[in-house]
Amino acid sequence: MKSKTTYLGWAVALVAALAVPTASAARPQLESPALRAAPFASFISRTPLLDSAPRHLSAASWSGGTYPTPDGERITVYISTSYPEADTLAQHWADFFAGLPHGKELSAAKVYIAPLPQVAEMCFTTEALGCYGGQTIVVVGESTDGIAPSSIARHEYGHHVAANRGNAPWAAIDWGTKRWASQVGVCSRVASGTAFPGDEGANYSLNRGEAFAEPYRVLVETNGTAAGYDWPIIDPSFSPTPESLAAIREDVLHPWVGPTTKTIRGKFLRHRRTWSTQVATLLDGDLRLRVTVPGGGADDVTLLSSDGRTVLATGSWASSGGKSAEYQVCGARSVRVRVTRGGAAARFTLQVQTP
Repeated sequence: MKSKTTYLGWAVALVAALAVPTASAARPQLESPALRAAPFASFISRTPLLDSAPRHLSAASWSGGTYPTPDGERITVYISTSYPEADTLAQHWADFFAGLPHGKELSAAKVYIAPLPQVAEMCFTTEALGCYGGQTIVVVGESTDGIAPSSIARHEYGHHVAANRGNAPWAAIDWGTKRWASQVGVCSRVASGTAFPGDEGANYSLNRGEAFAEPYRVLVETNGTAAGYDWPIIDPSFSPTPESLAAIREDVLHPWVGPTTKTIRGKFLRHRRTWSTQVATLLDGDLRLRVTVPGGGADDVTLLSSDGRTVLATGSWASSGGKSAEYQVCGARSVRVRVTRGGAAARFTLQVQTP
């Protein structure tokens, strides 16, 4: 769950602390997947998501450091020295995280493995099994209530993936990654009041940030099949499917890097004053249109629903010349663009920027 308190003192201390295996911080995020036997209410109390890194890291002795991975990345892991053979355990966890589906965000992670009381202190709750924040993952090192630490770690790493992905104009840490969020209709559900990104309170089970991290765990543990999923952290309407897990895998391995712009050279047919085309909008986000005419002109641009019946956005003069229109795609997988002739010129240039 996401703490709403701002721990400024701990945040300042974290800057110096994270340089060594004794750090302090201001807030992580926790979860514990595979919650088959424990009641849902109990799980919620064990699951905080913090905005910063964990607290009181300097209060314990740590073993570990930064480890190379087979694909050339590096992962930083610290193990509480209260565990026997902490150095060997650190290498084990480094190999574990390196084996998860990941991208370049792996090298940004700092992982702390500790006993339950220590995790509870670092995650600001006596019920914590793990947490995430400020690129830092905290996970309990032993099974608790039948919940394996590896499942907790996978779930928390899902938050780390989201924290290092773009989903403009929304924050992926709360909304999930771009392809996945578009595939499962996060935007449409927020608009209809059936999803609450970032809500760590009464609407926790409808929090889309959690509904991304949990399917990430399911992606790993079921090899993308979603077979046997029964952990009730999220509302059943958000239960992962093979299709949504495939979208997560794509977002993990091939991150969305931003909008794409297509330039269309158009021409009005003889005696025609309008020209139109269909535009695919495979992802939710900001759509921008701009029409210009060689030498200047008053051609206009209008965005319509895919059937052409509903006006979604109308053009206005752009400071750089021509007319432009903007619209936030939210569930529509195609739209129609209409250019209206405003002068003698038959040719025009249309720029279409899609998410």
